[in-house]
Amino acid sequence: MQKPSFLRALIGLTILTLSVPAVADLTMGVFPRRPVAKTHKMFKPLAEKLSRELGEPVKLLVAKDFKAFWKGVKNKQYDLVHYNQYHYLLSHKQQGYKVIAVNEEFGTNRIAGALSVRKDSGINQVADLRGKTILFGGGKKAMGSYIAPTAILMNAGLKAGKDYTVRFAKNPPSAVIGVYNKAADAAGSGNVILRVKGVKKKIDVDQMKILAESEPFIHLPWAVKGDMPADKAARIQKIMTSLKGSDDAVLKAAAVTNFVKATDSDFAKVREIVKSVTGEDL
Repeated sequence: MQKPSFLRALIGLTILTLSVPAVADLTMGVFPRRPVAKTHKMFKPLAEKLSRELGEPVKLLVAKDFKAFWKGVKNKQYDLVHYNQYHYLLSHKQQGYKVIAVNEEFGTNRIAGALSVRKDSGINQVADLRGKTILFGGGKKAMGSYIAPTAILMNAGLKAGKDYTVRFAKNPPSAVIGVYNKAADAAGSGNVILRVKGVKKKIDVDQMKILAESEPFIHLPWAVKGDMPADKAARIQKIMTSLKGSDDAVLKAAAVTNFVKATDSDFAKVREIVKSVTGEDL
């Protein structure tokens, strides 16, 4: 007589268990500024820190290339996303992403685009790049390694396709390494590229020089989905911007000196540079 009651209780418990929604992962996407394996290693500690503090799983996703990464942004695949300044402007306008922080690297939350060459290239000013091949890191959506360096070239009166040949490397480090190996005449990248450990391990950076830099602008952003509850976005922001001095292992792994609070208004200079190169009002 007790058996049916036990079965009913078991069935009821099973139904109740099945009806409880599973906890969804908070997806953290990081753009392929560096090789995929290296990026995973760098940002896994941050994902783990956020998971502990938020009390929910945080899944780190690193796309194999910029094209795959941007597809994820367009599809709103990332709840929290780290990308370049141009990516942010586009995603803010088109997908509603909201910036919460930016990187501080080498003690500053500003960065600039740059053109670098071999010291023995005979190239000493931007005008000397006329008729040369320039290897840009990433693609045409790369702010620091394509858009900002293109602004430098435009200001010197040089036009892509007419005055120099455009080629693309997988990422900024690959562009600089390619130029070091004489696969191109100049590289487009961020101005800190010759200080990046991964680059210094692969080439003799003393044989390279920064030819020119763009105007400085706000560093690489972190943004959240537009529909993320404000209190949750604020919690993520607080966790990230409170790391300095209390969680140095996370910052060291990510190769940053801090994460700094940011708002959309901090991107005024980025908008100005983008408009001068692409004509877009973002």
